[in-house]
Amino acid sequence: MKKSIISILSAFTGAAIGAGVVKKTIGETVNESKAMSNKHLALFLLMNQWVKVKQERKNVADYLKKEGYNKIAVYGMSYVGETLLNELKNTEVDVAYGIDKNAARIYSDVDVYSVEDDLKQVDAVIVTAITFYDEVVKVLQKKLDCPIMSIEDILYEI
Repeated sequence: MKKSIISILSAFTGAAIGAGVVKKTIGETVNESKAMSNKHLALFLLMNQWVKVKQERKNVADYLKKEGYNKIAVYGMSYVGETLLNELKNTEVDVAYGIDKNAARIYSDVDVYSVEDDLKQVDAVIVTAITFYDEVVKVLQKKLDCPIMSIEDILYEI
């Protein structure tokens, strides 16, 4: 009889622990999915604003020149960073280099460095990794003495 009770209790305990593990795993997956969804929504809204700016026949290069930023660096060399590079190509704004945490694996028209590398002085850094902007600013402020701006802010100011 005791063995039956112990077996039943063990089965319930195992089931409860298993259910807890499954619930935790599902919860983590849901949270990761929400974070990615929020990131993609922010990127969509950013690119939508960029299209509106282009439709108004405005551009980032003119804004940067007007503000006195002739030589810049771009932080975040994924889709938004590459789009910014393309927009600034053949303009008076010189993109001196890119910065990215995955610098060793990125191929670009400009040299790409890690934040751990020695970074040359520029007039400004434009951060395209908009969902990590605050963290990026903290790191870059220790390395460079120049304005650090979000591409998102620029596109809404133009």
